[in-house]
Amino acid sequence: MFYKNARIFGGDFAFHTGAFEVVDGKFGAVLPQDVPQDAVDLHGATVIPGLIEVHSHGNSGYDFSDGCYEGLVEMARYYLRCGVTSFAPASMTLPYDVLAKAFANAQRFSQEAPKGCSVLRGVHMEGPYFSYKKRGAQNPEYLKLPDYDGLKKLYDDCGGMLRIVDVAPELEGAAEFVEKVKELCTVSIAHTDSDYDHAKAAFDAGATHLTHLYNAMPGIHHRNPGVIPAAVENPNVRAEIICDGMHIHPASVRLAFSMFGGERMIIISDSGRCAGQPDGTTFDIGGQTAQLIGGVAKLADGTIACSAANLWQCLTNVLSWGIAEEDAVRAATYNPACALGVQDVVGSIETGKQADFIVCGEGYADKRVFLAGVEQA
Repeated sequence: MFYKNARIFGGDFAFHTGAFEVVDGKFGAVLPQDVPQDAVDLHGATVIPGLIEVHSHGNSGYDFSDGCYEGLVEMARYYLRCGVTSFAPASMTLPYDVLAKAFANAQRFSQEAPKGCSVLRGVHMEGPYFSYKKRGAQNPEYLKLPDYDGLKKLYDDCGGMLRIVDVAPELEGAAEFVEKVKELCTVSIAHTDSDYDHAKAAFDAGATHLTHLYNAMPGIHHRNPGVIPAAVENPNVRAEIICDGMHIHPASVRLAFSMFGGERMIIISDSGRCAGQPDGTTFDIGGQTAQLIGGVAKLADGTIACSAANLWQCLTNVLSWGIAEEDAVRAATYNPACALGVQDVVGSIETGKQADFIVCGEGYADKRVFLAGVEQA
């Protein structure tokens, strides 16, 4: 099937007016010279790749770390309705046996591929190798020093589903941990009180990701630069940023895109089970109690926890904050695909890739979501 008269975000990260083809669930010709007369006319609508979420704990009353398969299915249905065609659920700082159960569910989900669901492309293991001081909403009872043997067992037991693993670089053995884990998956710096030197050592060792930029890490200081400048200076590092409008001020989001450039930014929601739930909802997050108040989840001591947003809302926020459209779309599609190592399969509208795309209404006011070329209800 051909679609014509579309404003297409192409594989060159620019918009082009033209047509594209979908064949057997994949993109065929993109911007072809000849278009059949019976091609579907999109009347100038903007077409972007399906969104890819690399940092979300849950939604709809469910959390990935619950280890509930049915809950994971419901989460994936919600993601797809929100335009997220691929996702990597994030775990919390919890005991290994609890994490193993959640990771086993991810493996089962990936194998069974339930209909009407976003595609699970891996798992983001957020914790337990974190700083106590910068633990944020992570449960301090389960924090650990970097433990490659323990991590490797979790990785092997779930068939290699782990695609991003987090660590605080100032912890004992962190650099050696990074050197080993980078051979398995993407290593990210997170929940850290690190100085510049420890952070640089971790990036030099092979860490290529920064989890929720600004949050749970030191701010930039001119005499004690810390993690963020170390990440900016390394061209291999991408940075996630929570764009719910609550965690980070729009000016700081604009600063982040200026520092890292659109090619290195990743938009995330960092949503919890409260996403899609009414304000005032009280819920569990990693063994701690949080409440959704005014659109943001907080622990009893006032610590900001997860968000209640979804990735589509985050993308439209970023666009409204003055980020270039090309940079914003790339940060919600191709860049996260690279972090998961699936950029050859999804993340852009190019011949041979899975035909996951969104037909956007004017000003991104609404959307039609297509998974493997099939429009979703």
